Amino acid sequence: MSLTTVAELKAVLGVGSLYSDATLQEVCDASDAVLLPMFWKREAFAVAHSKTTTTAKLYFDIDHGFIVGDSIVITNSGSAWNGTKTITEVSKLTLSYTISAATATDKNPLAPYGTVTGDVTTDWTTDAAIQEASLMLSVDIFQARQVPSSGGVAIDGSASPYRMSNSLLAKIRGLVAHALDPYSMVG
Repeated sequence: MSLTTVAELKAVLGVGSLYSDATLQEVCDASDAVLLPMFWKREAFAVAHSKTTTTAKLYFDIDHGFIVGDSIVITNSGSAWNGTKTITEVSKLTLSYTISAATATDKNPLAPYGTVTGDVTTDWTTDAAIQEASLMLSVDIFQARQVPSSGGVAIDGSASPYRMSNSLLAKIRGLVAHALDPYSMVG
């Protein structure tokens, strides 16, 4: 579910049925794509992997924070490692899980890094400040699509002809500050 719904966006913009729901959903999805990666979540990035015939192991540069028994979803790590797995062993910089009928491999680096995601612990759709930030961002994205020369303000305070400027996230940073993941890159 999007942080901002199509119905909310329609109401704020006052567009009624002028634009298709699909078009407005793209705007809501774009807002999610900008905001969601910046928020706290149970996620770590595997820098390497290895396997024996019964166990796969992922390696990390920093403490991953997962524990034995956690159900994780692994992506971007290769077909033998990807999928939903249950952790069977952990150390500060590794985690292991059971596999079957695999050919053993030595430790191999992952580039780009593999993504390991744990259970979702926070529903950002229930946070009022996040909802407002998403709505503000959605409105700006919509306006930039419809009237691209409507302008914004550059970092030095001068008028900018492009609404989607570098100050876009600065407008909402105060609303989302409580949810920002210190490992995320914030504009």
